[in-house]
Amino acid sequence: MPQLDTSTWFIIITSMTITLFIMLQLKLSKHSYPSNPAPKPTKASMYTTPWESKWTKIYSPLSLPQQ
Repeated sequence: MPQLDTSTWFIIITSMTITLFIMLQLKLSKHSYPSNPAPKPTKASMYTTPWESKWTKIYSPLSLPQQ
């Protein structure tokens, strides 16, 4: 049974690691980041409801006058 030749493994693993590092750096260098990451101002929209413009009162059955 022939022996497994492991003499080139160090060179292959080292070159693969360097290549992956260079590819990662190139990918990250092409990414554009925002210059000023500030939150966008949100507009507060006011919805008018019918009960805001007039006076209303809710009567509880226990607070009504007894007959």
